[in-house]
Amino acid sequence: MIAQELKISSGNLNYHFKRREDILEALYFEMVSEFDSRVKQLNEREITFETVKEDVQFSMQRMVEYHFFWTDLYNLLQLNNKIKLHFVKVYKNRFKGYQFLFSTLIGKEYLQSFELINESHFLIERMIDFSNTWIYNSHLYQKEINQNYIELQSNNLLFMLYPYLTDLGKIEYKKLVPDCFV
Repeated sequence: MIAQELKISSGNLNYHFKRREDILEALYFEMVSEFDSRVKQLNEREITFETVKEDVQFSMQRMVEYHFFWTDLYNLLQLNNKIKLHFVKVYKNRFKGYQFLFSTLIGKEYLQSFELINESHFLIERMIDFSNTWIYNSHLYQKEINQNYIELQSNNLLFMLYPYLTDLGKIEYKKLVPDCFV
């Protein structure tokens, strides 16, 4: 099927990829190269709600392009240790990225300081979990994935921040999604 999609012979595909795992790894690392690159550049961009939403939507669109990974992620991680090790590393980097985001938003007085010891940790866990599973849920509930759906899901993710925003943060946030506050 891959050879047909690429319009090459299966022999040509097998020449470049001796095992199915080689294909899986090549596709996975191609997909995550964009994610990895963006995480490394986090402190090079100004953090605003708009840039955060752009990043979320970019990530979601990238997931759609590689949906076959995300809809079977659990099994793929069990099958390939190289991918699993990278995914664990990515999780740690994503966690640090959210910590950086929270720190920046607190510095801009958009986000309140967290009251409880693990409160930010739990929020980050929820946001990462949602980020990893929204596409799976769309298949589970047979939702058409289009730009409107990605917009809705990016809003769902970002709304997890709303209860933690300061009054100033809520004013700025409402500029991003004014239709949600009518």
